[in-house]
Amino acid sequence: MKLIPVYSWNKSFVHLEHANKRFSKQPWAQGVILLSCVVVAMLLANLPFTRDLYKGLLETEIGISTHTPGGHDGFFPAGMTVEKFINDILMVIFFFTVGLEIKREVAHGELSSPKKAVMPVIAAFGGVVMPALIYTAINHGTAASSGWGIPTATDIAFAVGILSVLGNKVPVSLKVFLTALAIADDLIAILVVAFFYGGTINLKLLGVAVLLILFILLMKKVGEKRTAFYVIPGIAIWVLFYYSGIHATMSGVVMAFLVPATPRYTKEYYYHKRDHYRHLLDEYDSVEDASGFPNGPQRHVLRQLSKTSKNCIGMSYRLEHTLSPWVNWLIMPIFALANAGVTIPDAEYFNVFRFDPALGSVSMGIFLGLLLGKPLGITAASFLAVKTKLGEMPAKATWPMLFAVACLGGIGFTMSIFVDTLSFSDHPELATQMRDMGKVAVLMGSLAAGILGSLLVNLVNSLQRGKGKESA
Repeated sequence: MKLIPVYSWNKSFVHLEHANKRFSKQPWAQGVILLSCVVVAMLLANLPFTRDLYKGLLETEIGISTHTPGGHDGFFPAGMTVEKFINDILMVIFFFTVGLEIKREVAHGELSSPKKAVMPVIAAFGGVVMPALIYTAINHGTAASSGWGIPTATDIAFAVGILSVLGNKVPVSLKVFLTALAIADDLIAILVVAFFYGGTINLKLLGVAVLLILFILLMKKVGEKRTAFYVIPGIAIWVLFYYSGIHATMSGVVMAFLVPATPRYTKEYYYHKRDHYRHLLDEYDSVEDASGFPNGPQRHVLRQLSKTSKNCIGMSYRLEHTLSPWVNWLIMPIFALANAGVTIPDAEYFNVFRFDPALGSVSMGIFLGLLLGKPLGITAASFLAVKTKLGEMPAKATWPMLFAVACLGGIGFTMSIFVDTLSFSDHPELATQMRDMGKVAVLMGSLAAGILGSLLVNLVNSLQRGKGKESA
């Protein structure tokens, strides 16, 4: 048997590590992971030898066992299953990170000025209203009518990932436009969930949550910038939201906008402390020490320097930087694995144009809302914004190319599936069936929108290059 030298193994691991880093830095990488999770979830939910195990795992109750004075054992939180843990706890972290991203864009990014924000924000509203109108027109007065919010969302990971694959066929200004639109779309989707997809409101618990929020605002006003003073009240706000009837994920968004973005230490303070610690390190470096570097005093100085540097970055940015990899590479894939697994007993799930006068058609409303409603709404709203001079056309963009890019806005996925899991609670006897049909329609509509958008971008780009050659 031939033995492979150790250095060959080490070299292979180094190459693998570099390949993983290169993959994770690609804009389309997250979309590939999410799509893979969708495929795995569908297989787990439909293969005979995994179907029951998959469903049983999601329905497994978890929580802290409690013993009441009456002798009854229970769990806290009550009824917390693996699926609810993912949708009500892990997704809080997702929404918290989304809130931090929106906050950063409003402060310093693509939504930081009226001139930058107006066009994509107006386009985002059009991209929300038109799919909702199409869905409502199809399902008005039926059991499916409450699902109008499902086709209103755009999944930024997939949309931006496809744009990156298309490369220079799309002007940079339109890539920025779609990114800013997706960010504004996320904010609108958050408001839709908060106002239309919560439960019965417990005003007492909500009042306590509001008082706690006011207390955090007061702390922020007086200049408190230590993380613990925001994390602990944030957990309390989540619990209050969870039991007050407002969806618990909204607590993540609220806390994202409460977390301070300004650093604890000023630039002048940092420079002063940095020079002081550098002087101490130089002093310790000049002393021979058998224990090597860093010795005890040097470790102390390095810890202090690290603490000072960390507190010169705002808490909001630190948390976003820390949480984003966990959200992108763990929470969102877990969400896809838990929610994209739909059992398909027959062909009715794939018949998006099947309509019942009493039940309506969840599939048709979502599919047409994503495939047609999104691009039509985004393009029409953008056209009105330009004509009324409220917004400006992105540089080097044409209306055909803007429409092609708007088609990519029909990729709903994460937010659409999330809204689907909250819909149809007014018909509990039909909720599971309609949610399953909704998830399949989201996947089909998103896939169709991605394909249509990619084809149109290539077609428009070819036509524009042909015209450019003729004019030359």
